[in-house]
Amino acid sequence: MKLRLGRIERYVLIQQLRALGVALAVISALVMLIDFVEVSRGLNSSGELSGGRILGLVLVKSPSVIIQLLPFVFLFGTLAAFVGLNRRSELIAMRAAGVSAWRFVLPAAGAALVLGVLSVTVFGPMAAAGDGLWQRERGRISGSAPGAEAGQAVWLREGDAARQMIIRGGRQDPASGRLLDASFFIYATTADGRRAFTERIDAATATLTAGRWRLTEATGAQTGQRAVRYATLDLPSNLADKEAFQRFARPQSTPFWSLPNQIQRIEDAGFASTAYRLRLQQLLATPLLYAAMSILAAAFSLRLMRLGDLAKMTVAAVVLGFAFFFVNQFSSAMGSAEVVPPFLAAWLPPVLTALAAFTLLFYTEDG
Repeated sequence: MKLRLGRIERYVLIQQLRALGVALAVISALVMLIDFVEVSRGLNSSGELSGGRILGLVLVKSPSVIIQLLPFVFLFGTLAAFVGLNRRSELIAMRAAGVSAWRFVLPAAGAALVLGVLSVTVFGPMAAAGDGLWQRERGRISGSAPGAEAGQAVWLREGDAARQMIIRGGRQDPASGRLLDASFFIYATTADGRRAFTERIDAATATLTAGRWRLTEATGAQTGQRAVRYATLDLPSNLADKEAFQRFARPQSTPFWSLPNQIQRIEDAGFASTAYRLRLQQLLATPLLYAAMSILAAAFSLRLMRLGDLAKMTVAAVVLGFAFFFVNQFSSAMGSAEVVPPFLAAWLPPVLTALAAFTLLFYTEDG
């Protein structure tokens, strides 16, 4: 099989890339306009933010939304490229010369696949970093930044397969980072795998350093026994002191390369990592989704102008693309709710889209 692109394939590919650029520009402009209005009305209700400041917030907020809408970029862009070739009778000339539709559809799908890999590995992490910055800036401007929560209760969880410990701090000292009015609820894992409450320890202060909790003025009581007082008490900990009080970033704010470690951290802390596993599988399936959208758009636009109904076929492609997008969102919701496994929820919509696109292309090309 030849991997080199001929003149026809290169020409069609250039037309597709140009159309993709136009579609990306249009969708990006719409997203940024909507975000500008949202930020202006939401965070700038007092009028303290300048236009440049609002634009800066929009520039870090919008990429994460644009990334989510990239399937429509490939759908509309590829559709526009092939419809344009059809209207100029270039597709007719190619087909009359005996050129199979696979010769220019598969390179378009390959380009979408490569761009999908780049969006996941390069552009996605940049958008995730921007989304994280947007979340922090929004919290700071609205007064709900982490530093403003120093007087509120702090909840932590840590442990391993043998023991779990839930920690509640009445408040956190912003200067030293230690917990004040802290309570430790300790659970042990029984032989049958259940968690059984074994001990509670209350302390005036709790400081996390060097793999241990240093408690002062502590009072501990095991199940069925009398309380014991301690001037100081050390408890082993597997939390890193620099990361213990940091909240886990949202799945959308976590870069692709950081997701495996983030999943491991969350599971080590005893929390459910379903949303992060689903996000990782969705990112892995993204190139296939982009390629499937491109094949779907190309297959719908291959109908010859002289046969008519090209407009109806174009509308049908858009409707079907929206349908698959909403199926993807519905499947994502099912995966987040743990109704279906994350792997199935992430891969089923792209696979169904690809099967539908190939079926339509086979029918259009080979009857």
